[in-house]
Amino acid sequence: MTYETILAEHNGHILTITLNRPDVYNACNEQMAQDLQSALHFAATDDAVRCVVLTGAGKAFCSGQDLREPLAGADGTINFTAAIKRRYNPTIRAMRDLPKPILCGLNGVAAGAGLSLALGCDLRLMTASARLVEGFTGIALIPDAGGTYFYTKLMGYARAFEFVALNEPISADDALRIGLVNRIVSDNEFPAALQTMAEKLAAQPTKTIGLAKKLLQQAVTTSLDDMLDAESLTQQHAGDSQDFAIGVGAFVTKQQPIFVGK
Repeated sequence: MTYETILAEHNGHILTITLNRPDVYNACNEQMAQDLQSALHFAATDDAVRCVVLTGAGKAFCSGQDLREPLAGADGTINFTAAIKRRYNPTIRAMRDLPKPILCGLNGVAAGAGLSLALGCDLRLMTASARLVEGFTGIALIPDAGGTYFYTKLMGYARAFEFVALNEPISADDALRIGLVNRIVSDNEFPAALQTMAEKLAAQPTKTIGLAKKLLQQAVTTSLDDMLDAESLTQQHAGDSQDFAIGVGAFVTKQQPIFVGK
């Protein structure tokens, strides 16, 4: 797979997508949005992919929208709504609908829409030196690409409002403390730790993980009664999987299960 703005490396059951515009701190332009959507479509349709890793090349994860790219039309006005619906909304939806885990490798700063991309992943591993930057209000815009949703769900309203209104960076330690990331490691340990976590995710029962991912997202806005019904129906799909038979067989024989992702 060859793309203009990203690198996509398929190694075993892991697809690593690397944002690859390091000269502009992996700022997102029109081409990157298209490349990301294409790579995510590949991940969704290829059964050999059981885990996706999203990370950045160079010093940054993603600095957000590339402000050097012209957004204005012929009349000089900017259609923000059209640009967001074309670039970011389909990308975030593809990430959240992907029935496989997405691990974000926060190798450096994530700002603006770049932070939204990170928060759109299922898990986040962050280097100790990285930081998270809201960025939007610094240029008098509001968070997009799901920012308002992710901030509020992960931090709660009060912290989300503070983050947006004051536009103060969040360190790795604070990001872990308030629940924006799952783990932090030293910069030197980061590559190996990212690979280890990706391999562990890829070895899980992929179909079951995808079903659980869908239910966990549904639970955010659904009542307990509705979730009890949804769980009972979805459990049948999990129980019909090949991996369930493998898991039970391994449990009975007291062996480590080797799931096949089906």
